[in-house]
Amino acid sequence: MTITVKQISQFIEAWAPPHLAYTWDKVGLHTGDPNKEVNKLLLCLSVTPEAVRAAKKAKAEMIVAHHPLIWEPLTNLRTDNPKAQLCLDIAAAGIACFGPHTNLDVTEDGVSDSLAERLGLEGCTPLFASRTADLVKVVTFVPKTHLDRLRDALAEAGAGNIGRYSHCSFTSPGTGTFLPEAGSAPFSGKRGVINHEPEIRLEMIMKKNRISSVTQALLRTHPYEEPAFDLIPLANVDPNIGLGRIGSLKESMPFKDFAAMLQRALGLSYLIHYGALKRRVRRVAVLGGSGGGSIADLPDGIDVYVTGDIRYHDAQEALLRKICCIDAGHAATELPILDTLERRLQERWKDLKINLFREKGMGTLYTEV
Repeated sequence: MTITVKQISQFIEAWAPPHLAYTWDKVGLHTGDPNKEVNKLLLCLSVTPEAVRAAKKAKAEMIVAHHPLIWEPLTNLRTDNPKAQLCLDIAAAGIACFGPHTNLDVTEDGVSDSLAERLGLEGCTPLFASRTADLVKVVTFVPKTHLDRLRDALAEAGAGNIGRYSHCSFTSPGTGTFLPEAGSAPFSGKRGVINHEPEIRLEMIMKKNRISSVTQALLRTHPYEEPAFDLIPLANVDPNIGLGRIGSLKESMPFKDFAAMLQRALGLSYLIHYGALKRRVRRVAVLGGSGGGSIADLPDGIDVYVTGDIRYHDAQEALLRKICCIDAGHAATELPILDTLERRLQERWKDLKINLFREKGMGTLYTEV
């Protein structure tokens, strides 16, 4: 089966919709032909010269990188401009480059969920819940004989998911009326005669990015020639969408032991920790990437905060609030998402060959004096 750049992009965007990205972000396809066939794919955090060389060596037709290739607008394509040269190299190699960034940070099973899972956290919820209304209710009216079939079709297309429950719906009976006119082919009733049809009102919620697939499923499955349906925007926010995650360890442990466990889990040669090493901790907040600037906004009740890019004064703020902190590095706290991306893509396309390029860090800790 042929796999294209567009199909892979759409698959990732169905999971991490672009409208969830911050307004300043640059997500999506940055280079390449959307219709190009993809047999080999490279996953990485950032599109660096080393990552591009790895993609060429693997003969990958596409790179999926968490960080956008083009962040600031290019004013030229000169070879003495390092960023322009990188883009020229990618284009010359015929490699498509796709970047899901902050939309992958906030979505369910995204960056921070992947980090929380690596640390064994349970009962995770968003650390900073999304304020974006992302839900829509679909309402339609169907004969009782076709209710179950239609509900199943809408559920398969992405409607009716609430938390860990699927196929969620509400139904109520009523009567629909319609007058079949000339040229119509009514499911019931006769042309020229007003028909009173016993119907069931079916309601299901869905995410905005599922509107197209759910609408197509409805039109394909509904027995009526012209089914009536409503798409109603909701003010509700999705409780599973938001930046960071907060959860609990199975059992409390000394902060020193937690830091050692995290170091092993992320394969770190070192980390920076702040707080009393003997303090017992259980409630843990994580934010993959750069989360030092969010310390002032942390909710109460957190024992440990794990993120990257913690500045000195950020750490002091946390310690004043009795919150232990670990700066595990920007890249290290985001790297687990590559495994999640690989798993999801491999479940969808078993024949797709995927290579992972893991950054070894932007610098080296120098300890010898």
